Amino acid sequence: MIQVSKLLPQGQGLAPVLLKRATTVELDWDVRQKSRFAATDSAGRELGIFLPRGTLVRGGDVLVAEDGSMVRVVAAPQPVLVITHCQNHGTPFDLTRAAYHLGNRHVPIELQPDHLKIEPDHVLADMLRAMHLIVKEQNLAFEPEGGAYAPGHGGGHHHAGHGHGHDHDHAHDHDHDHGHSHASPAHDHADGHAHGDAPAAATPPARGRTVSIPVVANTGHVHGPHCNHDH
Repeated sequence: MIQVSKLLPQGQGLAPVLLKRATTVELDWDVRQKSRFAATDSAGRELGIFLPRGTLVRGGDVLVAEDGSMVRVVAAPQPVLVITHCQNHGTPFDLTRAAYHLGNRHVPIELQPDHLKIEPDHVLADMLRAMHLIVKEQNLAFEPEGGAYAPGHGGGHHHAGHGHGHDHDHAHDHDHDHGHSHASPAHDHADGHAHGDAPAAATPPARGRTVSIPVVANTGHVHGPHCNHDH
């Protein structure tokens, strides 16, 4: 048995000549909605398909085998109910109503501009006929709609960076422009503190804002070795 674990949706990226050389495998919807199954291709090779869980195989997809060979999927004809609106007593909107009621029952539906397809169900067929729709049994390929959150839809995470910076403006007149305070045993620089013997009258700054605190110099004070200022 040849193992297959890769699928190319609709043979994307493959040259037409390669698609013509590929073998084929006919699968109905019951098999194609599975991610793990066995099948036999047109060359008689036994295939073991192991695809990611949740993968739906569609007609026209290409399976890539472990030996590099390719197998084109054909949606096999199967019994279906084809639903159309009555041109004499109804309108195309009747199909919209039918799709709504079938969707409420979680019925797989193939949507086409002028008709719907579902798998055979006599109870649903009677309901649709009671809605004045035309229901016929036929043998056709079945490609129902996938879920809105089928594989291939995804989300991204955006990570925002955070920058932190501290600006320090030191001048000879002992002005300090800080968003936080520095403390030392000999000298305490804090918001609301001014150098000199005469305190400065200043309005307390708003919390979290960087402010510049003016220094009022006392002309009667001269810095000397015994001032106990550690600069």
